[in-house]
Amino acid sequence: MALKGFMSKGKGGLFATSSAASSAGSTISDADKLALLADLEQSGLGWFWATDKTGSLTYLSEAFCARLGLELADIAGRPLQEIFAIRDSDGRAQSLALKMGSRKAFSSLVVSPVNSQSDCVVNLSGRPMSDESGEFSGYRGSASDITDQFQREEETERLAKFDSLTGLANRHQMARTIDATLTAFRAAKRNCAVMMLDLDRFKQVNDTLGHAAGDELLKEVASRLKRAAGKEVEIGRLGGDEFQLMLPDMDDRGELGEIAKRIIAMLSQPYSLEEGRCVIGASIGIAIAPHDGISGDDIVKSADMALYAAKNSGRGRFRFYSGELANEALFRRRLEEDLASAVREEQLFLKYQPIVSFETRMVEALEAQICWNHHQRGVIDHEEFHSIMENSAMALEVGEWAIAQACQDASSWPDGLRVAVNVPSKQFISDSFVEGVEAALERSALDPSRLELEVSEAVFQGDSNAVDKTLGALFKLGVRRTLDEFGIGHSSLGYLRRAPFDAIKITPEFYQSHNDAADNDMPLISAIVALSKALGMSITASGVETVELYDELRASGVASVQGEIFADSLSLEKVEEELAKGSWQIEPVTARNPRARRRTVYRKIEVIHDDHSYEVTLRNLSKSGALIEGLVDVPNDTQFVVDLGGGQLAVATVTRSNNDLQGLEFETPLVDDGAGGLCTRIRVSPYALAAAGADLEALPDGDYKGMKGGMIDPSKSVPKFGYSGAPVS
Repeated sequence: MALKGFMSKGKGGLFATSSAASSAGSTISDADKLALLADLEQSGLGWFWATDKTGSLTYLSEAFCARLGLELADIAGRPLQEIFAIRDSDGRAQSLALKMGSRKAFSSLVVSPVNSQSDCVVNLSGRPMSDESGEFSGYRGSASDITDQFQREEETERLAKFDSLTGLANRHQMARTIDATLTAFRAAKRNCAVMMLDLDRFKQVNDTLGHAAGDELLKEVASRLKRAAGKEVEIGRLGGDEFQLMLPDMDDRGELGEIAKRIIAMLSQPYSLEEGRCVIGASIGIAIAPHDGISGDDIVKSADMALYAAKNSGRGRFRFYSGELANEALFRRRLEEDLASAVREEQLFLKYQPIVSFETRMVEALEAQICWNHHQRGVIDHEEFHSIMENSAMALEVGEWAIAQACQDASSWPDGLRVAVNVPSKQFISDSFVEGVEAALERSALDPSRLELEVSEAVFQGDSNAVDKTLGALFKLGVRRTLDEFGIGHSSLGYLRRAPFDAIKITPEFYQSHNDAADNDMPLISAIVALSKALGMSITASGVETVELYDELRASGVASVQGEIFADSLSLEKVEEELAKGSWQIEPVTARNPRARRRTVYRKIEVIHDDHSYEVTLRNLSKSGALIEGLVDVPNDTQFVVDLGGGQLAVATVTRSNNDLQGLEFETPLVDDGAGGLCTRIRVSPYALAAAGADLEALPDGDYKGMKGGMIDPSKSVPKFGYSGAPVS
């Protein structure tokens, strides 16, 4: 291992003495050569190494060993590949043993020590040596320390791939990752989901707390995303407040919906930043390859369109892509445009849901809910109408109409009965809001104490002075003020203590688990009740459906309750009919169980039985079943495959049959599609369709007709059931 031995071993050694050199009058002695090499090694400008013909180390510069943090005695005689490993920034594996086994020269090989605490990175070069007889005798080579250069290049490469603020993959890296994954998955016939995520109200944080707070918030969002999404999910920040997630081998929309809900819930929790406290939200669009696209561009475009739909449907929601989204967006814009004529032509009307006292079971208030009798769409219920109105330019006009109409309706009710109206944030912060309330009360001659205005916590994100002024004006007016959706939005307990509210309303988010027989959240409810009593406020629980939840809320001290356990929304005529009876007392429906909400659909679909496809009318739809119309002589227990379109096939059994109506129960319940609708968990695999002869490139257009067992030809199958009328062409 001596330097002298390194110099003299083998032909062509460094600084080898030759007769030519001697004849030229060289005066460099062997001792001088050794001293020169030693100085070079100690300077760090160059190190040397050598192996025998087996590849075992025979020499390594002492300065080199010291830099690596290795003891010379510990590595002498060990194969070189056990001491060094190749570092390749491209991710391609290279074998040092293979390099040396070829017995060819190599240069500029980037290596680092295998078993060492040193962060040293080395540029390694070597060439094969031969003995007197020309036989291979080992390698000799040089090395240099390139740690600083390597780390600079590595950092530059990292910055090119990752977002400098959050450490997540950036837009370009995510695009490359998605493209590469989908290409590989297409060959392997695997699925992959992509989520596009956009933060709600992030701009308000930047505007009110500053950009430093915005940056801090984005880092916290990235951290929460990692916890919520799981280890196998690739997460990227595309820029601004846009994020993207790639979930390999995921096509179960039930599971994807749960992940999206978990992410939205986690990101919606309050953030404590150095500059202050804030609350934001998130909207998510989901697309699945190959159902919604087979290339990276296609799937990202589909997810982006779903995100746009989610934001338009009220924010804080998720949405799956479907081929109908483009038409839906156009139709929604037309609905928003139609709102102006809806007010003028009296197409809007109010329904009322009772708010019942726990103690007396008496109806103490009725909450007004806006519905729309659209001239083409038919009746649009209050949930869908709310999502349409939220982003409409007509929000203020519709809000003013709702308060005026509610006051007019309530003016003929008994004196002890209040009317509650939900006030959108946009309306609450408008300059004309209080004047509009005054005008509505004056025209209807309604006692101000009988008008209850429900305001969500979102108003606190705006100008706090303006909010205080409006609340103070309503207090002087004598109007009852309720803080809606308490605890899931923006307000703090400190603000609540000084804000002049009469009541707090908690929403189903607090106890949704009870409707699903999950965890117990009553300690939190009890704490809110205690808080409200300490502040002189009453508390109402909304969205109550089950007796179990009702009993626990009563035990916790909640003052009043609202929900389907008492009654759903009632028409004005029904309200007046109940009031005409005198005292209006409602008992909870003790036999009620949470029932899957049935949605009126009324559209044409296909059902398959014994390889024959029938076109029927879908009348309504719930998670557990459906009602179809059009077939006769269908006995109970008949099994159908219901084709809901877009590759959505659901196995269902007839549980009741009456003339041309059949009630169906699904074998596997449907899941929430994020937009108030329902969808199947799994869709027919486009790869199965391709195997049956379909064009994979054309599948995103949604041609999945009759795919229970391959391509069905109705003309060659025999129908077992007849139609109640002529089949629809």
